Amino acid sequence: MVNKVQTAFRFDEELLELIKEKAKAQRRSLNNYLEILMLRDVGNIPNAETKKAIDEAENGNLERIEHLDSWLEKL
Repeated sequence: MVNKVQTAFRFDEELLELIKEKAKAQRRSLNNYLEILMLRDVGNIPNAETKKAIDEAENGNLERIEHLDSWLEKL
């Protein structure tokens, strides 16, 4: 279960109306629409494990898989 925290923001009235229109057009609640927008931006920040995998890939420190079935059996 995802732990949600209630918070408050202040928006320019005209901006808020535009946001509400966009949310309605996508059949989303205002909260869900804003959450999706923020996740698209912030959600793209890699966590520590992903950063490590990116570093390994960039530095060529990856295990070469010759036979997929054999490799999967080792897992």
